[in-house]
Amino acid sequence: MSCPNPIHVSRLLCAVVLVWAFKCAALLAQDAPTTVNREFTPSVPEAQIPVSTEVPEKAIAARLRDILASTGWFTDIEVGVRQGVVTIDGISDSPEHRSWATELANSLEGTIATVNRLELGVDFASTFDRATSEGERLYRRVGQALPLVVLATGIATAAWFVSALVARMARRALRNRIPSPLLRGVVVRVISIPVLLLGIYFVLQVAGLTRLAVTLLGGTGLVGIIVGFAFRDIAENFLASLLLSVRNPFSTGDLINVAGETGVVENLNTRSTVLLTLDGNHVQIPNATVFKSTIRNYSSTPTRRAEFLVGIGYDSSVAHAQMLISGILRQHPAVLNRPEPLVLVDELGAATVNLRVQYWFDSRTYSPAKTNSALLRQTKNALLDAGIELPDPAREVVFPKGVPLVQTPDPATQVTSTGEKVRRERDAVEMQESTEGEGDLFNDTDEVRDLAVGAAPEAENNLLKR
Repeated sequence: MSCPNPIHVSRLLCAVVLVWAFKCAALLAQDAPTTVNREFTPSVPEAQIPVSTEVPEKAIAARLRDILASTGWFTDIEVGVRQGVVTIDGISDSPEHRSWATELANSLEGTIATVNRLELGVDFASTFDRATSEGERLYRRVGQALPLVVLATGIATAAWFVSALVARMARRALRNRIPSPLLRGVVVRVISIPVLLLGIYFVLQVAGLTRLAVTLLGGTGLVGIIVGFAFRDIAENFLASLLLSVRNPFSTGDLINVAGETGVVENLNTRSTVLLTLDGNHVQIPNATVFKSTIRNYSSTPTRRAEFLVGIGYDSSVAHAQMLISGILRQHPAVLNRPEPLVLVDELGAATVNLRVQYWFDSRTYSPAKTNSALLRQTKNALLDAGIELPDPAREVVFPKGVPLVQTPDPATQVTSTGEKVRRERDAVEMQESTEGEGDLFNDTDEVRDLAVGAAPEAENNLLKR
């Protein structure tokens, strides 16, 4: 496993700083003053303020005018009361104070409704003072948060370096214990990533975002379940590649048969196994399919057994036929003497006695198809030359008009010297170890691999032993 990507770490730190900035903005919004003056804005009492027993309208107006004037937040105040309806005219320095005046008028005893006609003052001096006050408060907040930002950045950086160090040490310790590079990388990540996550947790703890961390972890778990269902096939192929790289049922260059495909193994990546078939095509089989299928590895051992069937007539000698076929097997260079080749009576068919011929050969050196072709050819020629019949399967033939008899001369009297010479030449060709059509009998797997045009898919991500 490589060290954690610095780009990813920087993105993570930026995300933490942004979250922290939003939180600071929220705190500033909560603590921001509502007035230009630094005085505390008094709240309106819930109970009504008594004026007098009879509560005359002039007393209500005078009382409200005196209270508004004493605050210093209003100028040119004019208050009128008629039939319990209070009207307020003048200039207010802020929307908050304007609303406060309405609440104050409604709280006075004898007030039925309030018509607030206060205008907002927009002079440059008050606006400048308000901006200055807000700037000073923001400066103080930034000064308070700056040490925490520095501490959080230091913790995140230290966690990244510690995680990289743990990953390097784990990779070095597991290099000889876990041969599979994929499995070793997974184990290293499992060991090192928790260290980085612990550092992120401390950063959020310092920032006061512990509840956010718990919320994110809960959401991450839910998202993980959803993603797991959505990418189930990808996860299944990844786990299958992990198990295949650990078990190593085949290696690069092995000739295998799996999922109905026969070919030479090119590579094993995290998604599929790539085969080069004997007709020169690359086939990618999903690792989950490979792991669940029966794998036949032709290259796991140097020797293989092959067989074929031969049917002879009932009038022919079985023992003589067995002797002839055994002689051909022993003389052929591709057939091994141990285990010894066998010629067994397999079954008594409808028109033939079927012999099953079994032999062992070196599959790394000789081609199975070519070797089988040569042995069948030589067996057929030897049996025919010895007068052993190779009849067709029995079938009924009806001649409604009878069978005409035609007298033929004795074959022995028809043999000429030229015909005998042609027959001998033909027999000599038939008994050769290989013919021009069969080639040199050697395995052509390496030739197919050399002639394959184009690189194998994902060859750089091979997880197999070479």
